[in-house]
Amino acid sequence: MNQSHDPSFTPLSDLHTNALRRRLVEVMVLLLVVIAIGLGVYALAFRSELDQAAGRAKADLALSTDRLRTGLERYRELSVILAEHPTVTSLILQRGGTNPELHDAAAQLLQRMADKTGSQSLVLVSNTGRVLAASQSSILPAGADAAFARAMNGALGVAHFVDGNGARRFVYAAPVFKPNGAAQGAVLVNVDVESIEWGWPADPFAVYFTDTDDVIFVTNRTELILAGGGAGDFPVARKRVIGGHDVWSMVAGPYIPASVLHISQPLPVVDMTGELLYDLAPVRTLAAMQAGMAGAIAFAFGAFLVLATERRRTLFEANTRLEASVATRTQALEIANRDLMREVTEREEAEARLKRAQADLVQAGKLSALGEMSAGISHELNQPLMAIRSFSENAQLFLERGNATKAGENLGRIADLSRRMGRIIKNLRAFARQENEAISDVDLSAVVDAALEMTMGKIHAGGVSIDWQPVPNTMVRGGDVRLQQVVMNLVSNAVDAVADSDLKQVSIALGVPDAHSDTAADMVRLSIRDTGGGIFEPEKIFEPFYSTKHVGAAQGMGLGLSISYGLIQSFGGTIQGHNPAGGGAEFVITLPAARAVTPLQETV
Repeated sequence: MNQSHDPSFTPLSDLHTNALRRRLVEVMVLLLVVIAIGLGVYALAFRSELDQAAGRAKADLALSTDRLRTGLERYRELSVILAEHPTVTSLILQRGGTNPELHDAAAQLLQRMADKTGSQSLVLVSNTGRVLAASQSSILPAGADAAFARAMNGALGVAHFVDGNGARRFVYAAPVFKPNGAAQGAVLVNVDVESIEWGWPADPFAVYFTDTDDVIFVTNRTELILAGGGAGDFPVARKRVIGGHDVWSMVAGPYIPASVLHISQPLPVVDMTGELLYDLAPVRTLAAMQAGMAGAIAFAFGAFLVLATERRRTLFEANTRLEASVATRTQALEIANRDLMREVTEREEAEARLKRAQADLVQAGKLSALGEMSAGISHELNQPLMAIRSFSENAQLFLERGNATKAGENLGRIADLSRRMGRIIKNLRAFARQENEAISDVDLSAVVDAALEMTMGKIHAGGVSIDWQPVPNTMVRGGDVRLQQVVMNLVSNAVDAVADSDLKQVSIALGVPDAHSDTAADMVRLSIRDTGGGIFEPEKIFEPFYSTKHVGAAQGMGLGLSISYGLIQSFGGTIQGHNPAGGGAEFVITLPAARAVTPLQETV
């Protein structure tokens, strides 16, 4: 057969050309997909890191604003204290008399306080504006008129300004009152802002405080002093909003990053706004690293996919040229592959059914426990109901006889019994529901109280005494309802274990694993001990379907301890059972303590 005349025949050179062109297209598509994935991951990672950086920046800005408030607070208090000093009030009230000793005493007082506090100057001014005494200059600080005017109105005045030498000043003016009268003068405390800035620790980020004219008055970066507003250009090249955050591009020299996150916080006490410029270089680096890793993974996966696709295509082209026997084998291989996929699907469905069965088994364990306790719970509810009926009838008789006091007491007892019944029903409803909440902080003492309240009917019916001293606010990590299920199961087992004992007692205690260990503050210990016959095979007690109860003694299937073991492990804790030296059996649960310090940790 002449292949040159066969319409289905393709020359070998054309096949190579088509294959090369196809590979180039696949590589270009792969690169475009990898770039798109990298850019998408970078954008998401940058926004996520930006949110975290905003939280850190707000905390840093809060610390800086506290430092500024603290630095100015002592001068504010100094002005108020001096305004009430006897020497100051005496000089003000004599309205500039001719007593030179009083003038000298006031001047010396102001000088000593200025030296001790680092104030630029302290000035005592009369209500007419005349300087009566001063620590240095006898001239009223320029720019302090607003603060002085406010002090003359009876309020604490504050002002900030730039003096003639270009120094930035804060002035506090505290009024000096005439006894039972208006302000007769004021004490002005002049503060050099630069002295406050020198006392700040070195911050990695630029922090500054602007006034109502957007002029930077206080900052930890000298290149930003008095920038902004009408005083000077602020070095911002571009402002953007990304994810609800202000992102600025800066041109402010080597000590301020080119890209920053801008955070602000108002300071109404000093009529300023605190602002911080957070360097975004680490944020962009982390986002780029995540994008690079995602791009590398995508590229590796895409390359593998391209190679696999090319291999499949090559095999397919080769298989089309093989004999019929090869086609038959290929068909058999496809059938086997479909069977394998079906088997994988069946196994995945079986695994999902197993997980649902495990969840149903936990819920069935709770419902089984509720069924076992139904008689006791009915008794716990029936007894308050009968008491309510009696108290209500007695209250009615007391009302008919005009004895409202006794009737009120009966109504109070009815309210207490109703609350008790409501608490029991609330615990039952919470215990019976299917809990899907994540692990959270749980009060372990309250969990034990709720479990005892739901098992109290069984405890009373068995004549068992409970030794339990609650420790409120003992917080651990876990699930409220699931922990109740574990405690109820252990208490119910303990009550069953002491059924044939002379001493029917169950002891429950909270503590820490070991007061001398390094992890004592990280774990909380709950022990449940009974006076029964002990555990026959401690190594098997947590195995499924293992039970030591007599046939007919309970409806359980030996799954309670196995379920409890799994629940405690899911909370990051441990559960162990053993026979203590004094007899009986003891189960010990250790759970991670919550972040807040519990009363148990305080005693340790």
